[in-house]
Amino acid sequence: MRAVPLARVSIGVEIGAALNLVAALLRYLSLAFAFPVALALGYSEPVWPFLASWAIVAGAGLGLGWLTHGKERVGVREGFLVVALTWLLAAAAISLPYLLSGEEQFSDPVNAFFEAMSGMTTTGASTLTDVSALDRSLLMWRQFSQWLGGMGIIVLALAVLPRLRVGGRQLMESELPGPELEALSTSIRETARRLWLLYVALTAILALLLAGLGWAGVDERMSLYDAVAHAFTTMPTGGFGTEPRSIEPFAPASQWVLVVFMVVAGANFALLYRAFVRGSPGALVRDQELRLYVGLLALASAVIVAILWDAGLNEGEAAFRNGVFQVVSMMTTTGYASTDFNEWLVIAPASALLLVALMFPGGSAGSTAGSIKIVRHLVIGRVLRRELDQTVHPEYVAPLRVNRVVVDERTVRAVIAFVLLYVGIFVVGAVLLLLDAHRVDLALSPFDAIAASATTLGNVGPAFGPAGPMGSFEPFSDVSKGIMIALMWIGRLEIVPVVALLTRAYWRA
Repeated sequence: MRAVPLARVSIGVEIGAALNLVAALLRYLSLAFAFPVALALGYSEPVWPFLASWAIVAGAGLGLGWLTHGKERVGVREGFLVVALTWLLAAAAISLPYLLSGEEQFSDPVNAFFEAMSGMTTTGASTLTDVSALDRSLLMWRQFSQWLGGMGIIVLALAVLPRLRVGGRQLMESELPGPELEALSTSIRETARRLWLLYVALTAILALLLAGLGWAGVDERMSLYDAVAHAFTTMPTGGFGTEPRSIEPFAPASQWVLVVFMVVAGANFALLYRAFVRGSPGALVRDQELRLYVGLLALASAVIVAILWDAGLNEGEAAFRNGVFQVVSMMTTTGYASTDFNEWLVIAPASALLLVALMFPGGSAGSTAGSIKIVRHLVIGRVLRRELDQTVHPEYVAPLRVNRVVVDERTVRAVIAFVLLYVGIFVVGAVLLLLDAHRVDLALSPFDAIAASATTLGNVGPAFGPAGPMGSFEPFSDVSKGIMIALMWIGRLEIVPVVALLTRAYWRA
């Protein structure tokens, strides 16, 4: 009998354990279909697409679980595969109702998967050209998919990725101070439960506030349905909407409420828990990442408002509201639009350039926001300052500190590597999109390609050109959509888990 190499057996066992955990996660995800089923029954709309999707996802989870075993043995190495596969398969599951609904806008499977990946990764980019044509149950499922993705990313960022030594929350554990997991609970499960409760509570509060504006007659367009739908996509910094023109049709009061909650959603959830649930508001003031986050939002808002006012695009309250709204929306990677900022590119190009630049800072680590994250910028800023100090004074030796605690050099190297990978993938994505647009004769300028790559990798949502805030990604070819699906997936998982799977070292025992 031919001997099987021990390394190959080991790898096979590890993959089986990872798949067994993925199967369990799929079974949990299948329960989410109960929500659109209830809605479809309530609105007398076709219910079978959701029932069939429920059966398919649950069946796949049960079947894969039966074929594999050992999820309790999943460690750091297997975690990379679990994280990457879970987001891919979850997006596939979310796309099933789109495909089965018979909706013409989802007749192309690539469009359906693009929409689902955009939902699961809380990106908000869409291939739909008429969102109002969807059944109410299908439209709410689209909104709900972002809420599920946001809940998932909280657990991923705060409980899973740190154990794999790759996530943004790694910076907030032993290496940096702040709302550490251990400070909330010694149990990962208990930590996740508490943060989920905070996430659910904030979603409910926002829905009630928006609905209250509708009931009071302040915003006649804001129904209870719209309030819940937008609460589902604000807290995960998602950006899907129920109107073809995003947030523009709603009253200024509703837009200001959304601004406040977008800022909250872009902050560290563990920090929010410590400040508002545990009664330590001083933690907000002491946290250097939060201070930089709020400072950047304020500075960029002031600049955009001044540009809009000077260019005559808006005046008075409208200029202030649209400027602040778009800055907050883009930097928190939510992607709502209170106005068609595509028009700014011609009249006030500096404002358009600034909006694209705001796709890169992102929100705080431990938030539902995407992109690079503020804490990484903070660490890199400290590295640059230290290098300048050592250039002037070569004998100067000082540890790098954030929040008065020393950051270890391994973490510094990890941050620099992440940012280099991020920028490299962004550039490659922009070039590929531009080349493919040329191949299919799509009118896409270099700036449009840059914006499309940045918005999908950073999980922001809208771009410029055909993919502007009131436009759609539908004109892109299937190849370009595939590139952007990959960018959304890689960006949401913070790059490293996906890149690690492509290395030979990962598959070596």
